[in-house]
Amino acid sequence: MLVVNVRSRKGERLFEQARAMLESAGIRLSAAHAVHEPGDLVPTVTDAVRSGAPMVIVGGGDGSLSCTIDQVLECECVFALLPLGTANSFARTLEIPLDLEGAIRTIANGKRRKIDLGQINGNYFANAASIGISPMIGETVPHKLKRYLGRFGYFLWAVRCFLHFRPFRLMVSDGADRRWKWATEVRIFNGRFHSGVAFLEDEAIDDGALVVQAVTGKSLVRLVWDWFARLCRLPARDAVTEEFRGERFTIETKPRLKVSVDGEVLTTTPAAVECAHKAVEVVVASASRPHA
Repeated sequence: MLVVNVRSRKGERLFEQARAMLESAGIRLSAAHAVHEPGDLVPTVTDAVRSGAPMVIVGGGDGSLSCTIDQVLECECVFALLPLGTANSFARTLEIPLDLEGAIRTIANGKRRKIDLGQINGNYFANAASIGISPMIGETVPHKLKRYLGRFGYFLWAVRCFLHFRPFRLMVSDGADRRWKWATEVRIFNGRFHSGVAFLEDEAIDDGALVVQAVTGKSLVRLVWDWFARLCRLPARDAVTEEFRGERFTIETKPRLKVSVDGEVLTTTPAAVECAHKAVEVVVASASRPHA
């Protein structure tokens, strides 16, 4: 069954083409849904799983994928994706081509692979959650700016949000150690990408662990440098961050802050974070590395 969020950046424009190309590739669709209201995505995918569909193909951005992938938790339905959003971080982590033809070729000829999901305050995420300026950007960026300018639109809005942002106190605990420090951003990774940018070099998405990465200090210049260095892949791109790796964490901030989950603001701090090991089965390219 195909389910496409037509409010994603390329969803409306490519829905009919995606349906035709899937069927031409030999994939028989029992139904194809163009979902106009984001709130209808989860019920539509839930109905597909309950109907016994062996595979659900979801087209949209990272938020669309994140809110629907946990509907296939611990069941025999396989999750496949068409990256039709702006950043497409989850597809990048899974090494799925970002063009429609390549993504459909992966679905038609790829292989199954069980992967981890992250969980924060009961909300599952496929790729990354974040605390700091990213939730501010994700919650306020105008839909048309994101849709027509893509990642450049995010950048323009980030500059605006940056002028109103302040550093915060952060505590990350793995149960054994508990320390407070100043920070300007926190990212919790299941995958490698955030906003379409590679933030981790070789993190596996099926190893049973998450990575918490904090940009430390009170200086916003450090945050700007971190984003610039990672975008340009400079050798010193890890200079202003501290990382924690493990199965579960507790994260607190002063003041309480919003948390974005794969681009959608869904919860706030304090946050209980843990890894759901090999929780879902997805379709990846046959030639993908064992650890993407």
